[in-house]
Amino acid sequence: MRFRLNAVAALFAVTPLAATAAAPNAPDAPLNVVVVSATRAEHTSFDLPAAIDVVDADRIGAAQPRVNASEALAAVPGLTVQNRQNYAQDLQISSRGFGARSAFGVRGVRLVADGVPATMPDGQGQAATFDLDMAERIEVLRGPFSTLYGNHAGGVIQLFTRDPRGAPFVETNVAGGSDGMRKTDVNAGGKQGSFGWLLDGSRFETDGYRAHSAATRDQAYAKLTFDTSPSGKLTVTAGGLRQDDTQDPLGVTWATFQRDPRAGEIDATDTQTPKRTLADRYDTRKSIHHQQIGLAWDEKFGTDRLHLTVYGGNRRVVQYQAFSKAFQAPASHSGGVVDFDRDFYGFDANWLMVRPLADGTLRTTVGLEAGKSNDARKGYENYVGTTFGVKGRLRRDEDDHVRNVDPYLQLEWERGPWVFTGGLRHSRVSFDVADHYLSNGNDGGGVDYRHTTPLLGALYKVTPALNVYASAARGFETPTLNEVFYSGTGGGFNYHLGAATSTQLETGAKALIGQDVRVNAALFQVRTHDELVVDSASGGRTSYRNASATLRQGLELSLDADLRAGFSARVAATALRAIYDEAFTGVAQGNRLPGVPRTNLFGELAWKASDGRLQAALETVASGNVYPDDANAAVPAPGYAIVNARVQANQALGMWRLREYARVNNVFDRTYVGSVIVGDGNKRYYEPAPGRNWVLGASVHYQF
Repeated sequence: MRFRLNAVAALFAVTPLAATAAAPNAPDAPLNVVVVSATRAEHTSFDLPAAIDVVDADRIGAAQPRVNASEALAAVPGLTVQNRQNYAQDLQISSRGFGARSAFGVRGVRLVADGVPATMPDGQGQAATFDLDMAERIEVLRGPFSTLYGNHAGGVIQLFTRDPRGAPFVETNVAGGSDGMRKTDVNAGGKQGSFGWLLDGSRFETDGYRAHSAATRDQAYAKLTFDTSPSGKLTVTAGGLRQDDTQDPLGVTWATFQRDPRAGEIDATDTQTPKRTLADRYDTRKSIHHQQIGLAWDEKFGTDRLHLTVYGGNRRVVQYQAFSKAFQAPASHSGGVVDFDRDFYGFDANWLMVRPLADGTLRTTVGLEAGKSNDARKGYENYVGTTFGVKGRLRRDEDDHVRNVDPYLQLEWERGPWVFTGGLRHSRVSFDVADHYLSNGNDGGGVDYRHTTPLLGALYKVTPALNVYASAARGFETPTLNEVFYSGTGGGFNYHLGAATSTQLETGAKALIGQDVRVNAALFQVRTHDELVVDSASGGRTSYRNASATLRQGLELSLDADLRAGFSARVAATALRAIYDEAFTGVAQGNRLPGVPRTNLFGELAWKASDGRLQAALETVASGNVYPDDANAAVPAPGYAIVNARVQANQALGMWRLREYARVNNVFDRTYVGSVIVGDGNKRYYEPAPGRNWVLGASVHYQF
């Protein structure tokens, strides 16, 4: 009942839109933004036959410390982004239901930052590498067009940092809040002649809302730009992320969540220290050291354009998981300590040609993308004698190689009110494993996945203020390296795990109503065969299998409006029916896909003073209930709705710019489950979200 009442309240908060929408004014360009994700070239989002949303810098930093992308991306329909209150496992991101099964990291959704993939060739990505402090915008592409980015099925999230410009500046940001949260960020930049620079460094610390969830994150970023010619630019980006001994609180059972949402799960097998939690007993934690560098060159030749990106980096992870000594005993198991050192690199090159054709304009993009990751991976027992949470005997030693080679082609022909789009991408993803730990047999081997992805789309401009479109594509999604690590309960590599294939259909409309209102609506259907689902999961180790067919049908709606007198509003709503379309072992036809809510809603009513000195807003975020298992037998995480409030003040004093803000999340102190761990074998599915919490922040910016 709380969910329904709060959802209705959110809708009432934006009812003034109806009156505004009736105003018979001409459409206004500022409501139509330029994007590049769908076609790899600048294009107005209004004229694309695709569902695409842009989150700008104002929303990313809207009275936020800019630590998690989940806060900014809540305003995007079709996307579910959960802060798991667990910085050892990153955000949980799903798009149209894809990616919800991920036990850690992001899969099913491709992540890109300034042209450099934050997703590896196998489809596993890390949103924590995004530098939100320097973000200018985030583009979120969903549906058929996203399949032209290769090995994933749900969508593409691209972050673009701002370009250096203007006189040199320096800026300091500080923030503090509930549960010992504090962040300090210092950045500087500018442009002189043909050279521009942007530098950023930050430290984030938290004691954590949940027991055993403290974290410290150090992040650095640099961007250098060089104007190589009047129409050419070279951009160098580099970033680093360091998290040492980030605590992992693990999931909890339904009974523990009801007893105390902050508490960890008690280890019932611990006879030495009764009532000690699993997380404390095994000292579950993760250390991450990540660094990367990218180089991008863009050059225009008349109406044509050449783009080249090359990148490389290293990621080192040491993770202590909650495996018991008894569970580790079989020789086939690899221990409870994960230790890998990954080198990754790749490139993306494409050529855009613009030519007249049959009284219209033809835009052709031809490209080649390739990437490779090499892991030196070891596993150890997470105990020595009777002491847990320490590195013990070696139980795994191997080299893992994943690479992809993807040529692609995109065509767009525009004539009069029609825009026709076509695309083709051929993907080859290869896995190779060299096993050096042979006492439990040789698990070395390899597997190749190949798939050709076609796309067709059409858009018709009914009026200058109304576009309708339809698109269709085939997509595919290989298992990630982590998903082929185990077969069954702790067995060796699962080289027989197949790739999931999907057929995606979408139709939609984009309308500008008067000068101040924009509405986007998309209706979609996705049929998937050989869907990858959780086979078994326990203590952080998860194995997967191919299930039968699944079906996703949904509606996405977004509405932005200027309500005059400084007021504005945004609504983003999603209705999604995601089910198993065929039965398989232990799962009935019609069961809901785990981790996927039927409904999501974001509503915002904001106000800004005419001089920009004061801003305030109320937000409502609501979600339907979520099943944590394929059988839909476990208690679903209940639906919820929360209200957030924020206020911000800005001052300009000569060359100084000051900003102060305050935010209160979950104003009415609702108790709810923020995310679930799909398929956990010990039924520790639930990851509680915070009650009422607050943030205070300030920044000082000086322009030289």
